[in-house]
Amino acid sequence: MNGSDRRTEAACPCPAARDSLYTPVRVVELDLEAPGELRSPGGSGPADPDGRVLALVRLHGHPLGLVTATGTPGDRAGLRRALVDAARLAAPAATATPAPAPGCPPARTAPGVSVVIATHNRPDMLRRCLDSVLRTDPPPREVIVVDSAPADPAARDLVHAHYRDRVHYLHEPLPGLARAHNRALPVAEGEVIAFTDDDTLVDPHWPGALADAFAADPDIGCVTGLIVPAELETAAQAALEQHGGFAKGFAARSWSLADPPADPLFPFTAGRFGSGANMAFRTRLLRDLGGFDPAMGTGTPARGGDDLLAFFRIVVAGHTLAYQPDAIVWHHHRRTPEAVPAQALGYGMGLGAYLTAAVRHEPAMLPALLRRLPQGIGHAAARARSRTAAARGGTGSPPLARLELQGLLCGPLGYLRSLHQARSLDLRS
Repeated sequence: MNGSDRRTEAACPCPAARDSLYTPVRVVELDLEAPGELRSPGGSGPADPDGRVLALVRLHGHPLGLVTATGTPGDRAGLRRALVDAARLAAPAATATPAPAPGCPPARTAPGVSVVIATHNRPDMLRRCLDSVLRTDPPPREVIVVDSAPADPAARDLVHAHYRDRVHYLHEPLPGLARAHNRALPVAEGEVIAFTDDDTLVDPHWPGALADAFAADPDIGCVTGLIVPAELETAAQAALEQHGGFAKGFAARSWSLADPPADPLFPFTAGRFGSGANMAFRTRLLRDLGGFDPAMGTGTPARGGDDLLAFFRIVVAGHTLAYQPDAIVWHHHRRTPEAVPAQALGYGMGLGAYLTAAVRHEPAMLPALLRRLPQGIGHAAARARSRTAAARGGTGSPPLARLELQGLLCGPLGYLRSLHQARSLDLRS
């Protein structure tokens, strides 16, 4: 499990359901410091599952990996033992790590964190997300909700009725995730500004883990964190997780121009740095960059890529980007079948839009991109072929890989359309 998204299947005490009849998977977390207890994602309380279970395994709070087991109805103690055995089998060295000394004070003073949640017509999801953010310890300095091009006042009414003294509500009339994030940037008071989406639950220690990463190194300009599924209740959610998910592994990493990785496509491989549902920046640096490109993101013809461009620009500006798996967010994947191909196409379009926008914002990087472009296209094609081969083996979907590649090729045009649309909206506003 160390450093990769490896999952271990415990011995199954009951027959598995046929692949064609998807059986829901309950997602929980298990800390080996207290192996007798399973907990629900986002610190929402104890869990008592049976049947198929996916567990995020932790030790003293630190995530080690994901393991699965299937329990017999009524034998919940046996299910917990199976998960613990699977975790110890997968990472014997990690699970043998001694406990930290009790009562040790933190080595650093963490900067204040402003948490920003963009929402669009999903008040029920927003409420769950806000509840998880407000359970965090230590709490963030402030919580800001940006209501992006809402169809009704439901989000505003929710915040004013239930969170008036704890959450700052902002209205952004124009569509686009990047615009929503930019709406919060001028008013954020924290030294660090952290972003998550309304379809997530955050870990109780999420803001603190982000802040500690920044406090550890003044050269760090951006921190991303671990994203794991909050539920796998439908076949569509399972397909999205198998197709790629959001997880970037369980080992801390960092990237910078001063110490480049062996990856020949660096620094254009911003998708490996993290995802926008779990990202944080030094507020001053993000303001200096002008925030996010408003022609990008969900809700625009570009479909995405706003987070990738921000990661890229932070690194190109000479700062370090760090990945901290202790900063955990649980993501609710889309539940319906029609969302699966749409999301695969959107991922590809966002990547193509990001590469186009990277050259627009950092024209000096064009020669480097042109040198890497043939290898990048080959890498994308090989990735699609490998996913297709895996799908034929029963673990994925060939059309999804093809749709993602198709989106990659359409992404530049999508960005240009989005850029034109953004300018038109700005002129009207």
